[in-house]
Amino acid sequence: MPASYTGRCNCGAVTAVIDAEPLWVRQCWCRQCQKIAAGSATNNALFMTEAMTIAGEIAWASYTADSGNTVEQGFCPNCGTHILGRNSARQRANVVRLGFLEGPHELGPQSAIWLEEAPAWAAINPEIETFLRQPAPPQRPDRTEN
Repeated sequence: MPASYTGRCNCGAVTAVIDAEPLWVRQCWCRQCQKIAAGSATNNALFMTEAMTIAGEIAWASYTADSGNTVEQGFCPNCGTHILGRNSARQRANVVRLGFLEGPHELGPQSAIWLEEAPAWAAINPEIETFLRQPAPPQRPDRTEN
């Protein structure tokens, strides 16, 4: 049975239940994430959308990433809590901010990405995998190559 995670914004207007394990958990140091996280990295878990039930209104802001993909950031319009992100290249998955998830849980970054944009003072765990930019997408276990 997969794990079940719940999420809640600061004011409680947006809630979520996620009945799956994430495909990955990452720390992102891209400049866009640094703007969201007040100069630090964001910490995110990628979940398939079919495993997510979200209640409440989410406001969206979007931009075009260096890759050419459209990236959308979802947040609570009442309290401003960042909830999730979605990417036009991953239409069946959402990136959930770890701070949105209720604790306790054991989710923590397995890798750090976009290190070429990290500030010199960034503290990166030496025990996790690191990437200068965006790594190749993970292969889903249920997908076969042709």
